[in-house]
Amino acid sequence: MASVTLDTVRKVYLGGVEAVKGASLSIPDGSFTVLLGPSGCGKSTLLRMIAGLETVTSGTIRIGDRVVNDIEPSERDIAMVFQNYALYPHMSVYDNMAYGLRNRGMAKDEIERRVAEASRMLAIEEFLTRKPRALSGGQRQRVAMGRAVVRDPQVFLFDEPLSNLDAKLRVQMRLEIRRLHQRLKATSVFVTHDQVEAMTLADTVVVMSKGEIQQVGSPTDVYRKPTTTFVASFIGSPAMNLMPGRVVGRGMVEIANAGTLAFDAGQFMVGEGDQVEVGVRPEDWALFTSGEGGLAFRREFVEELGATRLVHGSAGAAPIVVAIPSGANDPETRDARLVAKAQAVHLFSSATGRTLRPA
Repeated sequence: MASVTLDTVRKVYLGGVEAVKGASLSIPDGSFTVLLGPSGCGKSTLLRMIAGLETVTSGTIRIGDRVVNDIEPSERDIAMVFQNYALYPHMSVYDNMAYGLRNRGMAKDEIERRVAEASRMLAIEEFLTRKPRALSGGQRQRVAMGRAVVRDPQVFLFDEPLSNLDAKLRVQMRLEIRRLHQRLKATSVFVTHDQVEAMTLADTVVVMSKGEIQQVGSPTDVYRKPTTTFVASFIGSPAMNLMPGRVVGRGMVEIANAGTLAFDAGQFMVGEGDQVEVGVRPEDWALFTSGEGGLAFRREFVEELGATRLVHGSAGAAPIVVAIPSGANDPETRDARLVAKAQAVHLFSSATGRTLRPA
């Protein structure tokens, strides 16, 4: 296996469209790294540059100690799993998995050993004689993964491999991919726009927006300590509540026409009078019918999600979502008060959208 290192990598297409803007990233050997972001953010372009399917405009890409910018995809010792499976329809499952090994001149008995081992690992042994058209979507994706596994590459690359599957099958395949990584301990880079996939699969999440890396961290870090309002609003379902506010004293921030919230003054670099964006996760709110402090909340409607109840409303002009367990105490009055612990309140710069928490 090998590490992957990106040093100020840029991709500019004809017409001056800059798809990736100076991305620098270190992916450790044996790690599972997820590139996460909305459509058009540059994540697939970045993956394709690692694979050699896109040329690099500037910067360097290393796999292990080797710069691979000008090395052909077939010589990079990587294996890629695509969104559309990319299986040969006229070949059996066995031949799909063995095809690349035959092209490399591998001995027949070694090919048989690798295909047998991968098919057993992915529970597709009984399908080896079938053609892809006789398989379900999940089975086809297993075959595509098996074709990558038999190569025993330095790096696995996954380009939104679960997007074509239904919701239940996506959950099952997430578990399969995680188990596969635990067995192989292979360096893996996985592209998705689905934050649930990112949070459940990744050792490290790389959040991207408009061709730039916004934040790199563990799933817990990007959720609990977002560095920008983009990350705060993209990670989490429902997203973090963001409200314009003004610092009115040490550890106190005012939300216009709603009230004040306490924040941990030791965690943020702010001064009295500063205009800020205030963030609170939906599950970090508490609802009360009376009392002082907190924000005045006007309830609008409720979503029942089984284990969770989402209460939608507003505090001043800011839309608010409150997430509470379905069995928890809910006053169910039109007017209530919102309170959050000081440690759960985030502050971002109104001008840049970046966190005001010191690095």
